[in-house]
Amino acid sequence: MQYSKLINALAVGSIALSGASYGSFFDEVDGQFDMGHHIAENAVGFLPVPIIITEPAVGYGGGLVGIFMHETDEQKEERKQAAMTSLDGGAQLMPASITAVGAAGTQNGSWFAFAGHRHTWLDDKIRYMGGMGLGQANLDIYKDINFEGVGNLLPPVNTTFGFDTQTTGVAMLQSLRFRVADTPLMLGMKQLASYTSVESSNSVINKFLEWTLGQESITSGLGVLAEYDTRNNLFYPSSGFKVAADYMIYDEKLGSDSNYQKSSIEGEGYIPITEKWTIAFAGDYERFSTDDLFISPTTQPYIKLRGVESYRYQGDEIATLQGQVTYDIDHRWKVSAFYGAGQAKEESQLSETQVVDAYGAGFRYQLARRYGLFMGVDVARSEGDYAFYISLGSGF
Repeated sequence: MQYSKLINALAVGSIALSGASYGSFFDEVDGQFDMGHHIAENAVGFLPVPIIITEPAVGYGGGLVGIFMHETDEQKEERKQAAMTSLDGGAQLMPASITAVGAAGTQNGSWFAFAGHRHTWLDDKIRYMGGMGLGQANLDIYKDINFEGVGNLLPPVNTTFGFDTQTTGVAMLQSLRFRVADTPLMLGMKQLASYTSVESSNSVINKFLEWTLGQESITSGLGVLAEYDTRNNLFYPSSGFKVAADYMIYDEKLGSDSNYQKSSIEGEGYIPITEKWTIAFAGDYERFSTDDLFISPTTQPYIKLRGVESYRYQGDEIATLQGQVTYDIDHRWKVSAFYGAGQAKEESQLSETQVVDAYGAGFRYQLARRYGLFMGVDVARSEGDYAFYISLGSGF
């Protein structure tokens, strides 16, 4: 079975990376390869997650992420006992804190390095998430131009204009949430700040970017957020739903070189229809508005779907809808198929609404049963593009 070869290769790599004993990588209950014991019981235990990048926007590449779980001895023992008495018992418990550190690069010269942390207090009544990263993104930007013409004087124009960009910089993102009583609702605030420079190999575009945006630019924004979450697992849900919304303001009064607003609402839901079959849905809507004449070409939101090139479809309004069906072969293996469609709409009279769809299939293996951590591969295709992704989680 090809899946087993992948897991065996991951097992050997994980043991080599961690220097841990062979026996600590197999589950006490079912005897299958499992990282849960190693993560929980070793002082420096972590889950090494390989990054294999096939994103059409940046080309092939790779890297590595280390996932660290931080739990007290009491929390570890509670999770261990829950996992010993039920196949999904440990997965139902919320991990106290998580840290992720990673780096990757791609064949077109894009690269990034980051560190992030998630911490909770008072039995998850207060939740903090923060991270920082630096890198360079070499991306092609596309603009669809549609002009009806004026009588016999100017002919109609219907074309797509593209140019390359190199964005280099450092960014910081953090959020703080507070639970409302004992409900699934959390309210909070969010901050984002970045220092970047944007260039293009096209000399005309580069001069235009330098004239409109300057050599470097600072982005600084504050916002509010709300989240309602009833999912039964943080990493790979099989039931429940989540709805999240936020509104961000980027303004010169906050130290930003640009002035604009972003709002978004997204949701996902998981419905078990039989013991082995689960259907899932996800959707999001993003709205962008500004009075500035010129903004960085990567500022506008874009359609985010597996198989669709990042930043290929940008707009002032973005909407996507996805569906996914999953079949449980057993408690370790899952296979799924998915389909999604997105729409990008510009306020400009010179651009028309863009629509794209994508579809694919994938599989997951439960890599750490104590935490309900699944890892696997998705293969997706859209109009003229295809890619495969190594995913830690549901894939949405």
